Amino acid sequence: VQLQASGGGLVQTGDSLRLSCASSGRTFSRDVMGWFRRAPGKEREFVAAISGAGVTNYRDSVKDRFTISRNNAKNTVFLQMNSLKPEDTAIYYCAAALRFLWPGDQPESDFHSWGQGTLVTVSS
Repeated sequence: VQLQASGGGLVQTGDSLRLSCASSGRTFSRDVMGWFRRAPGKEREFVAAISGAGVTNYRDSVKDRFTISRNNAKNTVFLQMNSLKPEDTAIYYCAAALRFLWPGDQPESDFHSWGQGTLVTVSS
């Protein structure tokens, strides 16, 4: 499975941004899709995931601001990010998994395919 993330950029605190991730997977509608991020100097961390049926899971720090969604007809998953903060600055990666884990942060080891990442920078 090849994943192509896009939509990153430079925004100001409080702005919104929508990330997209296009998948080449033939079983996309059944894949669990997730977003992770790696902030400067930090380890990569779970952001959100969505099951094939549309059930979602978020890390606590973003659950009231970010929304993960998917369009199975277009093999695409989205991450709508609102009220962005400087601490959201990171490279954002999309990934695909076979199982959906909830509650709690889904581990990287669950995800078998990764996109190249897209940089989000939030200025204060």
